[in-house]
Amino acid sequence: MQQKQNTSIVWFTDNLRVRDNFVLSAAMKASRQVIGVYFLTPEKFNDTQFGFKKTEKFRAKFLLQTLNDLKSELDALNISLLVFNTAGEKQMRELVKIYDVKAVYHQKEWTDEEVKKIDFLKKTLPANVSVHEYYDQFLFHPDDVTFHYSETPKVFTQFRKQLEKKALVRSLFSMQPQELSSKVETDFKLPTLEQLGFEDFEIDSRTAFSFKGGSKAAEQRLDHYFFKTQSLGVYKKTRNGLLGENYSSKFSPWLANGSLSARQIYWKIKAFEEQFYANQSTYWLIFELIWRDFFKYISLKNGNAIFKLDGILNTVYGWSKNSKFIKEWTEGRTANDFVNANMIELKNTGWMSNRGRQNVASYFAKTLKLDWRIGAAYFESMLLDYDVHSNYGNWMYVSGVGNDPRDRIFDLKRQAEIYDHDKSFRNHWLK
Repeated sequence: MQQKQNTSIVWFTDNLRVRDNFVLSAAMKASRQVIGVYFLTPEKFNDTQFGFKKTEKFRAKFLLQTLNDLKSELDALNISLLVFNTAGEKQMRELVKIYDVKAVYHQKEWTDEEVKKIDFLKKTLPANVSVHEYYDQFLFHPDDVTFHYSETPKVFTQFRKQLEKKALVRSLFSMQPQELSSKVETDFKLPTLEQLGFEDFEIDSRTAFSFKGGSKAAEQRLDHYFFKTQSLGVYKKTRNGLLGENYSSKFSPWLANGSLSARQIYWKIKAFEEQFYANQSTYWLIFELIWRDFFKYISLKNGNAIFKLDGILNTVYGWSKNSKFIKEWTEGRTANDFVNANMIELKNTGWMSNRGRQNVASYFAKTLKLDWRIGAAYFESMLLDYDVHSNYGNWMYVSGVGNDPRDRIFDLKRQAEIYDHDKSFRNHWLK
């Protein structure tokens, strides 16, 4: 039997959950005492090179709600959560010293900013502290697929077929009660929105859905969408809708900060199919989870190329940085009312439908021919469900420098006729 080390730290990043959290489970199995740590580093809220805050008020509030929920869940496991509103190196060093920490556990990352933070923090740790990192943000774990991530197919269909045929989704990690020592006694203090540089706010009453951060809210949404309303059963038909809370699953904000895992959704779908039925809609939500994995594998394969102007195709276009066009787009004052309605929804709620995102991104990059990275940076700032891999993967895709071999341009007039034929969405946001 493995001998337990005394005290370990779980460094939470975008895995803000207790259930189905392999990192947390591994730490608990190996330790007598576990301390949870989260760093609300100042750069999360600084301006980017394109002039937008890296994180705007919508995701900031959602994150604070999530951390509050995580604290309650960890309390039940005899684990303290320490949240620091500063960069992490000094605090981590002090914690290691004060509590004689022998190991640090965290979720493995690979994009540039995240890797630099992890590597820098690792260098500040004493040599006798071991660091354990695990991939835990996939539906299909990299160890379970038949190809190395460097051989990820360029086209989604090939990727999907390989995974569906040859890979399995892991079971949920059961969080058995462990014999942990008493918690670290500290004051749990979350900063306020004001301390992060924002004014508190109420969400616009016109929003499609009132999101609340945390695993508890995520699981309530799962139960509501799958079992109480059986909306999953018509997902494929309704997923391109623009108005209302049940036209799509709305799971993405919780997926993005890891208060819900892709595996949790997958196995809930399987439970729904067992209890009710399986159809194209139940499959299609799994299909969308595979898209999410695809962009993670694409970023694993291509590294920083996903942030470059020429993308992963090294395709050169005559991009513009016309500040007037950019401002009109962000404020919903373009020549296209369908784009405007979607952009005003984003500006006021931090949310936009998948159909809206495709259209406004195509308009930005293909019609206005603006530097697509600026649009991606605005989405990064505003979206509740910002995920670095999906955001930049989708923007490259739509802009003709990513994984779409067809390099399509959306016919926005036709799109509006199909998805907002009676102008109800436009009237909802433009009145």
